[in-house]
Amino acid sequence: MNMIQNAKDQVLELTKRAYAKAAVEGLLPQDCPVTPSVEIPKDTANGDYTTTFCLAAAKALHKNPRELAAILTDRLELDGSYFTSVSVAGPGFLNFRLGSRWFGDTVSAIQREGADYGKNDMLCGKKYMVEFVSANPTGPMHMGNARGGVLGDTLASVLQKSGADVWREFYVNDAGNQIEKFAKSLEARYMQILLGEDAVQFPEDGYHGDDIRELAQAFYEQEGDKYLHCDEKTRHDVLARFGLDRNIPKMQTDLARYGIHYDQWFFESTLHESGYVADTVAQLSNLGFTYEKDGALWLKTSEILRENLKKAGKKEEEIDKLGLKDDVLRRANGFYTYFAADIAYHRNKLGVRGFDKVINVWGADHHGHVARLKGAMDALGLDGEHRLDIVLMQLVKLVRDGEVVRMSKRTGKAISLTDLLDEIPVDACRYFFNAKPETQMEFDLGLAVREDSENPVYYVQYAHARICTLLKALEAEGYCVPSPDEVDFSLLTEDAELSLIKELAQYSEVVRLAARNYDPSFINRYLTELAAAFHKFYSACRIKGEEEHLLKARLLLADTARSVLKNGMTLIGCSAPEKM
Repeated sequence: MNMIQNAKDQVLELTKRAYAKAAVEGLLPQDCPVTPSVEIPKDTANGDYTTTFCLAAAKALHKNPRELAAILTDRLELDGSYFTSVSVAGPGFLNFRLGSRWFGDTVSAIQREGADYGKNDMLCGKKYMVEFVSANPTGPMHMGNARGGVLGDTLASVLQKSGADVWREFYVNDAGNQIEKFAKSLEARYMQILLGEDAVQFPEDGYHGDDIRELAQAFYEQEGDKYLHCDEKTRHDVLARFGLDRNIPKMQTDLARYGIHYDQWFFESTLHESGYVADTVAQLSNLGFTYEKDGALWLKTSEILRENLKKAGKKEEEIDKLGLKDDVLRRANGFYTYFAADIAYHRNKLGVRGFDKVINVWGADHHGHVARLKGAMDALGLDGEHRLDIVLMQLVKLVRDGEVVRMSKRTGKAISLTDLLDEIPVDACRYFFNAKPETQMEFDLGLAVREDSENPVYYVQYAHARICTLLKALEAEGYCVPSPDEVDFSLLTEDAELSLIKELAQYSEVVRLAARNYDPSFINRYLTELAAAFHKFYSACRIKGEEEHLLKARLLLADTARSVLKNGMTLIGCSAPEKM
């Protein structure tokens, strides 16, 4: 239940009824062309909700706004509503003040819904795919993958909370140039083990990491010199398969440790082996969107994007300045490009599996790829403009004591996801990385392990643990959390109590906004604010030792805060500890 929306709806209805009453009395016209809008004012000193209806409608009704406000105020019937009073402020604002019924109904609704509180049906009936991380399987996952993992996973969760049927997917790039480079790198290290480092030159563009040396050593220990004299293709195929069979399960293990699980690991190789890439390119050709040049097959990317930009209202001279270029789909050697495979993959997502919306979480360096891929989907008649969305995330900078950190203390190598999880608790990693995607972030390694209020995840978790400790202490004294039916909510009159309930009521709206904006960091900010509201309440309002009726009311409020804190932490994949 969204109690904020309920309050807004009630203000709207009360205002409409007052207007209708005035119209019957002949004071106002029967029909008004303006629909009241309702907002929560930044400063709630004069009211909890306000409508600007009198200001917006004054001209059409030939009335002074304050005169119109006075007419409506005199005819507002608040009995049985959430509101105790209404006043006219400024040039004609109608300000409504909440009463105890709304506060009581809010706490009761949250208690009743429990773990389901925050659910909404905004995306009900919609089938979404979120593809995220999709790291190159040729090496360890890096900080970009760590951030993308959290953003993708939490985004999927808030979309589910908003009613969508969500599918999580990892796209494994197990074909193409990077796999050939991977095989050549492993081959060079393997041959160096057999023949000596000086005897075998390492490819200049190869993968130079220690992980390649370790894989080659493991291969040698398993196979010896069995592949020393075989043909190059056989050796490449065997080494690539060996490396992928080691790397991919490790990626799966690391991501599971990170709290990330996928519905499917989709392998690029299946698109090639099934002929789906070739079929996709053939379809683009049949539609007239390709041409041959220098033995290669090209996509008319510039033509597709030009038409899309013209439809969006761009002028020819503006488009000319963009320097649009075409893309190779099939090279002169007959091999399909990564872009061709990517088009086929997204055709599969939209055309075969029929997702209403596909969301990819990419690094900001893929910015130039967004319009090209959407354009290719448009060319295939799959409405890439509206069905394919890309969340671009900025880079991560690791810092410790104000200094940039690039190497792991433990390994002395570039920090991988594994290294990070060895040093930093998973909860801290997930909370910190769940920041606004479009901002470059600094991950403070020192702050992430601190146990004080400066560490945001500790601050929120401590609020939850603090409540759990309180509940156990009161239970030992015979005071269990009462049901809402046992509580007199009119006793909750302190500012800290009412502010906490207002904050609790925000959660449903925050979840909806996080889903709408593809920005799960809304949840982080909300949890920090909720924890602050609870700590303020706990400091200002005694529970233990109070008169029984007031104790029960405050005890239920504390438990409600605990429930919502747990809901929010669970939503972003963090734990809600009961003691710290």
